[in-house]
Amino acid sequence: MVVLMPLPALADCTDAAAPGVEWRRCYQDGRDFAAADLTGAQLRDASFTRANLVRANFAGADAYGAKFNSAEIAGASFAGARVAEADFSEADLTGAIFSKADLRGAKLVAADLRGADFSGANLRGADFFRARLGGALWTDGKTRCAETSIGQCN
Repeated sequence: MVVLMPLPALADCTDAAAPGVEWRRCYQDGRDFAAADLTGAQLRDASFTRANLVRANFAGADAYGAKFNSAEIAGASFAGARVAEADFSEADLTGAIFSKADLRGAKLVAADLRGADFSGANLRGADFFRARLGGALWTDGKTRCAETSIGQCN
């Protein structure tokens, strides 16, 4: 008797934005996902370059290695998300929530992170070169970065 194992589900890049959506390695560049609920979504190596993700919910999503370059992501939540090795270069992340997120090795070069929440986040190896961090809540959940903080939390 031969037992066939089911194959893993393949990403369908045309699926609607929804919790748990499978968009691994999908290109969603320039698309509008403002206020979309992408909790628990599988976004590994996906691309959202120049996309509108304002107030989107990525809580618990796996976006390892995803590209968010020059995207509008203000007010979005990445709480508990895995965004290690993701690229947020030049993205607008004002007021974004990264509490308890895995940002190891993430690239946040020249990103606008004013007022962002990094409480409990893992930032090991994250690159904040020229990133604006004024008013951001740091990993200890107590420290607020000075308004003049560029590239590091002062």
